[in-house]
Amino acid sequence: MILTRQQFLASMMGFGLAGTARAETSLFTRPIRLIISTSPGGGADVTARLIAPGISERLGQNVVVESRAGGSGLIAGGFVAQQPPDGHTFLFDITTYAVNPALGRAMPYKVLEDLVPVTQVSRSGNALAVHPSAPVNSVADYVAYVKARPGELSYASSGNGSAQHLGMEIFMAAAGLQMIHVPYRGGGPAMVDLMAGHVFSSFAFIPSSMPHIREGRLKALATTGSTRAAAFPDLPTLAESGYPTVESYDWNGIFAPAGTPEPMMRQMQAAVAEVLATAAIRTRFAELGNEPVGSTPAQFRDFIQREMAKYEEIIRKVGITAT
Repeated sequence: MILTRQQFLASMMGFGLAGTARAETSLFTRPIRLIISTSPGGGADVTARLIAPGISERLGQNVVVESRAGGSGLIAGGFVAQQPPDGHTFLFDITTYAVNPALGRAMPYKVLEDLVPVTQVSRSGNALAVHPSAPVNSVADYVAYVKARPGELSYASSGNGSAQHLGMEIFMAAAGLQMIHVPYRGGGPAMVDLMAGHVFSSFAFIPSSMPHIREGRLKALATTGSTRAAAFPDLPTLAESGYPTVESYDWNGIFAPAGTPEPMMRQMQAAVAEVLATAAIRTRFAELGNEPVGSTPAQFRDFIQREMAKYEEIIRKVGITAT
């Protein structure tokens, strides 16, 4: 759910705040730790560091961004779940938060119980991409080409159980396709091999694939969001291309240890929503192929539950495991 500026402010009013996060005395009394579940320099890390100064300004405390990558987000999540619920430590996690339980991973915390949603910060769609030499120029071409070669062509993902992997499996199920999954240790290596022609296609993360698509090193056929991507307004969505059930995003959001005082979570959500509503952040996000969200805790919880149900279904249907 993407919110307009007016909806951002309305959501803050709904929490009883007087229009802005700064209109209420801050409940934060010392620096706030924002623990990132991914590596420094990655998409989530960049997003967190973009919004941290604005949050600091609105809450009156420095926001310290700290990466604790590894274990598909479980290292960072396990750490934050064990912190005192005093409102000064938050987790910045990604799509794997909703995927990990369905993959059968040993979880150091309970999703939606030990780490509770505060706000979804942003989301980014993927692009159905192929090497420029591939003899396909539309989704219909792609489907026909793959169907004529069942089990012969490969697709890359940023890892087993990643949003790119599961999104492609959802698309393949909808289109009746058979391809070989080639998981990589991250989106970067997958992109390199796709551009080199070592794999046929991928659901390529828009923020990182955008320059390669624009410069002709990759050919994009469609995007995976519910609406056309602002970065590629001329590209149809997969839904427009005849696959209305296929929707895939990489997303990130903020979580708090269970027991964190609700007023502090409200202030954090309001601060994030206000930062995301600023023209500077919205412009910068657009440049990166990112879409600001800024949802309420209830909206974020509902979104995660839908994501979990969607991914559990495809994981069970295809028999995907964590390794």
